[in-house]
Amino acid sequence: MKIILKKEVANLGEAGDVVEVKAGYAQNYLIPQGYAIAATVSALKMREETIRQRAHKEAKLVADAEALAAKIAATPVKVAVKVSETGKIYGSVTSAQLAEALQAVGIEADKKNITLPEVAGLGEYEAVVKCYKAVKAALKFEVVAE
Repeated sequence: MKIILKKEVANLGEAGDVVEVKAGYAQNYLIPQGYAIAATVSALKMREETIRQRAHKEAKLVADAEALAAKIAATPVKVAVKVSETGKIYGSVTSAQLAEALQAVGIEADKKNITLPEVAGLGEYEAVVKCYKAVKAALKFEVVAE
């Protein structure tokens, strides 16, 4: 049975994909749970129209994400941490601290989208901020004493 996925299903496909599955799987699980709809002629036409509209929106989202990535890459950030007399930092630098530092300079970034390197002490580091699906920005930040 052919179906159109409404949501991503592991080992099957992503939203909008037309896939062939066994009828029982489709009728007893995928369709009642809201993961898919039957691939009728009218549903396939609606899918094509949705794909066309989504492509336009996707281009705008990618352009906005690239602009944000450029802004993040051009903005150096400082993170203040507590330091011992020997220069060793207490605790660690977290993605939440970087998100707050970015917010202080007017850039919105979710802490879940920030990937940090291992921060061993004071100095300059580079983190990766995921702006959109494949658009990532390199965030240079400096760890300084409080």
